[in-house]
Amino acid sequence: MKMRRLGKTTIEISALGLGTMGMDHAYGPQADRSEMIELLRKAVELGCNFFDTAVVYGEANEELLGEAFEPIRDQVVLATKFGITGQEIVDGKPQNILNSQPESIREQLKGSLKRLRTDVIDLYYQHRVDPHVEPETVAVTMKELIAEGKIKAWGLSNAPIDYIKRAHAVCPVSAIENQYSMVWREPEEELFALCEGFGMSFVAYSPLGNGFLSGNITKDTEFPEGDFRNFMGRFKPEVLDRNQALLDVIANVAKRKNATSAQIVFAWELAQKPFIIPIPGTTKLHRLEENLGGADIVLTQTELNEINEALAKIEVDETHF
Repeated sequence: MKMRRLGKTTIEISALGLGTMGMDHAYGPQADRSEMIELLRKAVELGCNFFDTAVVYGEANEELLGEAFEPIRDQVVLATKFGITGQEIVDGKPQNILNSQPESIREQLKGSLKRLRTDVIDLYYQHRVDPHVEPETVAVTMKELIAEGKIKAWGLSNAPIDYIKRAHAVCPVSAIENQYSMVWREPEEELFALCEGFGMSFVAYSPLGNGFLSGNITKDTEFPEGDFRNFMGRFKPEVLDRNQALLDVIANVAKRKNATSAQIVFAWELAQKPFIIPIPGTTKLHRLEENLGGADIVLTQTELNEINEALAKIEVDETHF
């Protein structure tokens, strides 16, 4: 497995990580615990050492990683998050309850350390910006926690550019975590330049567009109850039809490389910038093996140009992404 550095730290992480949200949250029923422990440990055997969780996925998600990795804690880099302390229903829709007050952050960290069965978090993200707390205040708390040895590095998820700059000026931000894929390229506009300039990693969630880019989803695909893809615009039959041209280009390149469409997508994403670390999620062992194999695929400049030219011509429907 190829490795990439986490920001300007000395922490080396696998070029492809594993997002664990789907094991407990958003993609249907909770996955079997023993199977997930087996999958997580298999990921380490395959060279993946970077694992991403969050309290909002359910405390059981952190507990799962704690149980899986306690015997091999020194072999993995664990990322979890603070800032969302619950959810409430507002006007019929779920809304995050945000709290990044220093005392709350410390309490949240205490819970995560216990559930993850560790004495230090490798990468601690602010999951969402708290409008009632200044970035400098959050950054001072992070600086203190690093000095105390409770976290090694910190990051920001879905934060505004100015917020990132202000926080980074107080305590260096090692990673930005946002959505990025062939069908969600917004980070290319400003965030990549920011990461490049400040020496930050960019951790990309939903690199397969929630499975859309894998080529395995058709108009007849039925998602389980509780799977949020039931409500996403990109999976509507008419949208799938309209964007089939993109999937065909990916599949053609995959055929020539003796790879899968998913592997080509990961290879493309890794080739965009040396600081990008995609974190696809899965609950299936064969998908894990397939995904991690994407780090071994090297696309030629001609192949990258072919994909990028096709992307430039295709108007991907981003409604409700």
